Amino acid sequence: MRYLFEGCVLDTDRRELRRGADAVPIAPQVFDLLDYLIRNREHVVSKDDLISGVWQGRIVSDAALTTRLNAARSAIGDSGEEQRLIKTLPRKGLRFVGEVREVPGPGRVPGDEAAVERPRPALALPDKPSIAVLAFANLSGDPDEEYLADGIVADIITELSRCSELFVIARNSSFQYKGKAVDVRQVGQDLGVRYVLEGSVRRAGDRIRIAAQLVDAATGVHRWAERYDRKVEDVFAVQDEVVRTIVSILAAHVRKAESERVRAKPPSSWQAYDCYLQAVDALASFNASIDKEDLYEARRLVQQSLAIDPTYARSYAILARTYNAAWANPFDSDHLNPSALDQAHQLARKAVQLDANLPLAHACLGVVLTYRREHDASIAEFERAIALNPNYVDWPFGMALVLGGDSRRAIDVLKAYMRLDPFYVPTASGLLGAAHYMLKQYSQATPLLRNYVSRTPKARWGHVWLAATYAQLGQLKDAREHVAEILRLQPDYTISRTAMRSLGFKSKKDAKHYFDGLRKAGLP
Repeated sequence: MRYLFEGCVLDTDRRELRRGADAVPIAPQVFDLLDYLIRNREHVVSKDDLISGVWQGRIVSDAALTTRLNAARSAIGDSGEEQRLIKTLPRKGLRFVGEVREVPGPGRVPGDEAAVERPRPALALPDKPSIAVLAFANLSGDPDEEYLADGIVADIITELSRCSELFVIARNSSFQYKGKAVDVRQVGQDLGVRYVLEGSVRRAGDRIRIAAQLVDAATGVHRWAERYDRKVEDVFAVQDEVVRTIVSILAAHVRKAESERVRAKPPSSWQAYDCYLQAVDALASFNASIDKEDLYEARRLVQQSLAIDPTYARSYAILARTYNAAWANPFDSDHLNPSALDQAHQLARKAVQLDANLPLAHACLGVVLTYRREHDASIAEFERAIALNPNYVDWPFGMALVLGGDSRRAIDVLKAYMRLDPFYVPTASGLLGAAHYMLKQYSQATPLLRNYVSRTPKARWGHVWLAATYAQLGQLKDAREHVAEILRLQPDYTISRTAMRSLGFKSKKDAKHYFDGLRKAGLP
């Protein structure tokens, strides 16, 4: 079934949400929540109804329910303030109040251009062996164990990415197929890869079973399959064994494949790693929702991980990211507070000290240094991350380059990231638009920035850049609309007190160009 409403399509067969022509990343529980509300739109749905229908009666905290509800609203362009589509009825429950059209089965919908699925252009196969690792199926019988399967796959992707002779699709794009019945040949065409790894994870007590199979996406032929039964505390050895086997198979297609990779130091106990995986999951939810509850949950979990194992570098890196986010967003007293940035700096440096070969640690330090306006040092950290892992290209490097005065290189870096992650996060589109703005290519910047704010409406900085872009184009009415949205999201926002403090450009010429756009747009 496909539900059409306000330019959105919720496809329950493919478990996919689209807004216009764009796929919207959405967590499985958020998808289920939205699906349940739409299917039951004829009446008010109580909290008990939701818990029974979406969580099968499991205990769910009010904070978790609120977080998923906010994420659902954000995904369809709604908000808790507007409640155009999902309305909260005090002491009664929720109701989906948007006008919905039902279309059975797949296919195009005549007369509804917003719902037409526009095919992505075919991606050429890279010169070197290419692989996408799909989300492993969680067979544990408990949806709350999703983070475990996802974390194991994320580590497999990371380890494969260390092999410079492989082209490895980023997790965000490969996870777009999570929970869907897929044809690996279609996946290969969508992502532009030759090989697809799929599998499952089953956890029962202190035992874990990981099954994996490698498929040639061009022919659908299975090249390799294996099953691993281990105790939970041996999960790191299992991951290493899976990666080593895959690399050895793919090595036959190149003259020389790397057989040894520097592995991020594992924590001394399974519990610390378990908390780390949950923290990563919560941080991913924050990046999609921009809800402070998700950020605080990520910080709580990663602090719990470090309480168990105070020597785990990856947890320090993730904790640094939570302070970066708190500094950049107007959630609490950490917003633009130098002490929050100092804390992020200390944590990122600690991660590098604990594991100098961890790309994530150097990239997190690079983000902090960008905010600290140490532009050359920031770029050097990102370059160090890429030297350690040739496939480690991520959107924060684009931000560092835009602010560091090299927007042309930022475009190259962001496009390389988008190729490795065809279902890239919305932030990449926004930063690519910002790079074009800095090069005075306003017409190219506009659709990229519009795509970003449509997918992440709570991200204030997207509206700021778009207001400046419209102003430079002379489209002042459009610019004023985004200024109004900025002030709705943050009423005390001003150029001098907020914009100038949050964004530091290396070049005075670049700073003048950017802030002149904000003044033309009418920001106070």
